[in-house]
Amino acid sequence: MLIFSGFFVGLLGGLHCIGMCGPIALALPVGSPVFWDLLKARLLYNLGRVLSYAFLGVLVGLLGRGLALGLSQQSLSLLIGGGILLGWLLPGVWKKLPAPPVWVNAPLQELKKLMAKQLRQHHGSSMFVIGILNGFLPCGLVYLALAGAIATGSWWGGAAYMALFGIGTIPMMLLASFGGSLVPLSWRKQVYRKALPSFMLVFGLWLIVRGMNLGIPYLSPRLVQHENHQTMECCERSEGITITETE
Repeated sequence: MLIFSGFFVGLLGGLHCIGMCGPIALALPVGSPVFWDLLKARLLYNLGRVLSYAFLGVLVGLLGRGLALGLSQQSLSLLIGGGILLGWLLPGVWKKLPAPPVWVNAPLQELKKLMAKQLRQHHGSSMFVIGILNGFLPCGLVYLALAGAIATGSWWGGAAYMALFGIGTIPMMLLASFGGSLVPLSWRKQVYRKALPSFMLVFGLWLIVRGMNLGIPYLSPRLVQHENHQTMECCERSEGITITETE
């Protein structure tokens, strides 16, 4: 259930994409004016984003695996959910943090230069490259999704979670590409500012409830510890999923 929630994070959080990534989607080269050619180019762009997200999911999934060696999956979920709620409760703290060091900003500036170069191109491969580069741009919604990917506790779970997240954002990104210019800029800014905080609250609370081991099917499954394995009771008939502990 946790892995598949990545899709809904992307789908429901897609409103944030209109404000954050909408300008990029609108700036994509037009190339052929034929609708199907435009659709193919936009799908290539989104495929690039999904692959970048999946790669980031592998990295944070490995981090989650390391944390899971010392914590149960429920404890990890509680920890991450609590961190998200703390960020929601203290939004002003982030603004007071020091600026990132040069070694962080320099690669970001190079990435933006590469994107600007690709935006001047008019062939399909440039769309794919733009999507890959865009996947590494700073984005609050992506950070939120990465927190969920960490909670999966495995590299493959993190990759699957982030890939599903990326797929979930595609409908709204396509809408931004084809109809974003019809939406007033002031409205897009309002959505951008309000969508992420609201989503942080809901997602953080869900991770906390999930980690409370309440025995609620799919929402907060009960994790039963046996001698050498764990069983997650996830459905009404108490049929469980066995989670074998590995070294």
